Amino acid sequence: MGVVGPPVSSHDGLHCEASKLWRKVCVETSVELQLLAEKWKLLLTGLMFQYIHGLAARGVHYLHRPGPTLQDLGYMILPELEEKEATSWTFHPFVYHSKRFYTVLLWRRILAFLVASQLLRIITFYSTQLPGPNYHCHEGSKLARLPPPESITEVLLINFPHGVIYGCGDLIFSSHMIFTLVFVLTYHKYGSKRFVKLLAWVIAIIQSLLIVASRKHYTVDVVVAWYTVNLMVFFIDKKLPEMPDRSTGSQPMLPLNIKEKDGKPREENLKLSNGNSADTADWRQRMQVNGTHGDDGNHIRSESAANGVNR
Repeated sequence: MGVVGPPVSSHDGLHCEASKLWRKVCVETSVELQLLAEKWKLLLTGLMFQYIHGLAARGVHYLHRPGPTLQDLGYMILPELEEKEATSWTFHPFVYHSKRFYTVLLWRRILAFLVASQLLRIITFYSTQLPGPNYHCHEGSKLARLPPPESITEVLLINFPHGVIYGCGDLIFSSHMIFTLVFVLTYHKYGSKRFVKLLAWVIAIIQSLLIVASRKHYTVDVVVAWYTVNLMVFFIDKKLPEMPDRSTGSQPMLPLNIKEKDGKPREENLKLSNGNSADTADWRQRMQVNGTHGDDGNHIRSESAANGVNR
């Protein structure tokens, strides 16, 4: 009769799961930091442009001249809301069982979409200043006209956050819809939950109506944002290199242009990221993935077989 070992307690099982999760967190963090070390300049440029976009919106407020609200079909259909606004965001956890993307590379794409759309927006609202439809942009409001700045510091600080919330003149097209559509389109491509994708599009439509109803923007600002952002994302996404799909398990843990550190093989990082240990059985499995098959200790390269070379 075989010897029965001691039963595995639930405490040991929890400890094992916690150990796997910790290894996964460590490996994911290491990979993302290596990517960040390569791509930090592009990411920093995208983040800095967010400030430039806010600075441009603040600058056009100095040019704003209040006037009668333009005739707007959306205003005729939707009743005006009070001074409220709704915004919804969807975030993906950093560590997930079936993480399909690299966080640094994903944010690189998002910032590229945002910068391109915001650059077009700056050109557009500086070309023609329209009278703001919001309550604080009407004639008689102390925020409708800004006095000339007394110093360059006043301009650079953009009166944050008050100056961002109560801006006038940065209308065509909607910045709210830029952010919403960029995140919705990104999740639609890289997300895995069909229900969340559908919900995100529904929220984008609802937010479009709320923006018009709150008189934050004219209807044309929202309409232009819908086709401009979609077109910008479509064309820029074609120009950017496609991110490796990690959901199938066929892609390496690290991109090919990332150097190995600490002498750890890339396959070991892949196994650790999946919560498995790098034991002998895993080594044989990795050899098969790399094109090397093991048979009773004799290793035959599949590449030689594919080329018709016999040994």
